[in-house]
Amino acid sequence: MKNSNDNVKLIGALLLGAAVGGALGILMAPDKGSETRKKILAKGDDLTDALKDKFQDFLDEVRKEMEVVKHKANVFMGDGVAKAEKFEID
Repeated sequence: MKNSNDNVKLIGALLLGAAVGGALGILMAPDKGSETRKKILAKGDDLTDALKDKFQDFLDEVRKEMEVVKHKANVFMGDGVAKAEKFEID
């Protein structure tokens, strides 16, 4: 999970850098205020969509890891029960 957490941090940093760079580019452009606001809103929508996609990818990865852990726990529990039954005294 540590690798996954590092990936999330990297993606977050990249998205933040892209948002800041995009906002600065828009603010420096010689457009009317209304055009600039429209561009900022469009960039915000793009960023929101990208964050939703990345968050969904993260949730999917967590779900997969949880299934693996659940499976391993069930196997471990089954092994424990089998060993306990083997040593059970009648």
